[in-house]
Parts: sequence; C-alpha cells; structure tokens
Amino acid sequence: MSDASLLETFPNPKPERDYVIEHTFPEFTSVCPKTGQPDFATVVISYVAEEACLELKGLKLYLNGYRNEGVFYEKVTNLILDDLVAAARPRWMRVVTRWGPRGGFTSEIKAENGEAPAGVPGNAGL
Repeated sequence: MSDASLLETFPNPKPERDYVIEHTFPEFTSVCPKTGQPDFATVVISYVAEEACLELKGLKLYLNGYRNEGVFYEKVTNLILDDLVAAARPRWMRVVTRWGPRGGFTSEIKAENGEAPAGVPGNAGL
C-alpha cells in the first residue's frame, strides 16, 4: 500500500475555530485486484483540523502511491481515512471516493472518523 510517511502536516492557523478544509483529488488511480485493470476515482477529503493541517504535496505523493496497487474501492477508501487521521489527528474527517464506470456501474464510497462539530457545513452524516 501507499507510504503514509509521505504525509506531512503544518500547524493549524486557527485551532480554536471549527472550519472545514476540503481537498479534491480528481486523478486518483489504483488497480482492480480481480482483473488487473486500472480504476479511476476522484477523492474528496473533508476535515475539521485540531492542531495540524495536511500539507498538499505530501498528500498528492501519498495518493499517487496507490497507482499500481491492487485494492478494492472499499478497502482503499478506509486505508486513506485511517492514514490521514493518524497523520493529522483531526476533530472530524470524511473521505469520499467517486469511481468511474466499470461494468456499467459507478460507485461512491464514504468513510468518516469522529463526529462533525455542530454547525459544520454539510454535517448530514454519511
């Protein structure tokens, strides 16, 4: 799997405030473990930072590390969430992967850690 040591953080400039940080990565790729064919997704990462924010260069390198990995959609979505939570320790985080068509289906996988603080936009749960 991808190397979580690539993930870096920087100090949250406003830790006393609940505000949502959202990153969208439209170029995610991995490989279907059954067929060996490439899978393409958009990854949306939303979180409320505690003391640290995710640095984007390291995040991009980390996500690109899945390019040649054979992994199911559900597993990779949860792996990404687990690694990002371990790196940044946010108050709340959601990872959504939106997968391109395969066999006539598109898929969207959502995984969440923690409870979104009251008043956080989009706080409708999964």
